[in-house]
Amino acid sequence: MGQLVATLANADGDEVGIKVRSRDAGRTIEEIAAQLRDHDVAVDFSVADAVPAHVEACSLAAVPLVIGTTGWNSQELRVRQIISEHGGALVYGANFSLGVNLFYRIANYAASLFQEVDGYAAFIEEAHHSRKRDAPSGTALRLRDLLANKLARDIPISSTRAGHIPGTHRVGFDSAADQIVLTHMARSREGFAAGALVAARWVIGKKGVYEFSQVIDEIISKQ
Repeated sequence: MGQLVATLANADGDEVGIKVRSRDAGRTIEEIAAQLRDHDVAVDFSVADAVPAHVEACSLAAVPLVIGTTGWNSQELRVRQIISEHGGALVYGANFSLGVNLFYRIANYAASLFQEVDGYAAFIEEAHHSRKRDAPSGTALRLRDLLANKLARDIPISSTRAGHIPGTHRVGFDSAADQIVLTHMARSREGFAAGALVAARWVIGKKGVYEFSQVIDEIISKQ
């Protein structure tokens, strides 16, 4: 994902200053911060355990950060504290695909319709490539929260990890008479990288912690 973000950024005329790779894991937070200074924004598609250190490095360097990594939710309080202490800026999201973020809104509206109808049970199915570590995916958990908020009940999630699947999410409503299924299927990872760059350009000059849906809301409101 990091390579894809860099490729798209260069294609759009942006300059990629540095790339922090896994082999740089031995560097201290201060050393990474020194590298980051004078950059406009950083994008992180690494691993969940590295997120707090990367947030701190960016905050010390006064560089806003976009987190495309998932699975770090248990550390969110610490991340927010770091941003608050340093007056930093951060955008995070379960999924940076613009299509998925519109899919959230479709699923939320569908749930509001089924809220008024008896006899339908909601469910979520998701599938990703075998190298994805977190299951269920952050996107599936976000969908579950949206549906549970409307339907006031637990929503089951089934997860598959196999092969090279870029990412598929299904939201279903099942009854004895019929079944309605909404599907988002990623064709490649390019959509995630493009969305991360949208967030990166948006967060420059801002302070605080933002969820990617806020970026989408602002874009939609200006249409």
